[in-house]
Amino acid sequence: MAEAAARRGLAAGLASVGGIALLVLAAASGALADAGADPAPRPLWLRLLNIGSPLGAAWVALGLLGQLAFAGRMLVQWLASERLGRSVVPVVFWWLSLVGASMLLAYFVWRKDVVGVLGQSAGFLVYSRNLWLIHRGRESAVSG
Repeated sequence: MAEAAARRGLAAGLASVGGIALLVLAAASGALADAGADPAPRPLWLRLLNIGSPLGAAWVALGLLGQLAFAGRMLVQWLASERLGRSVVPVVFWWLSLVGASMLLAYFVWRKDVVGVLGQSAGFLVYSRNLWLIHRGRESAVSG
């Protein structure tokens, strides 16, 4: 009896997960949208990226490039560490961090995404400060 109840519970759980997945897919495909709202349905990739205009495409491109720069900093750090045989953080890591964060911050402001804005703002300050400290250290090494 307990086994049958467990099977029913599992089936109900899978059905609800499946139902949620179907709702997500339906929303992504536009099946839940008002039929009269969009006379020419956009391709799936435009709906997935939430692009509705050429300006929107430019902003999404900026966000994707920012994410590429931000992710590329890890590749740079890894390669520099492998080359030296120890963990190092090259200056270009901080520049890629700052450039990527700036682009992502602009993108998140445009999207009105408070979570993204807060997340990139904190990092932006850290990256700027590290670059300033590196600059000051080089100045004192030259003058000292």
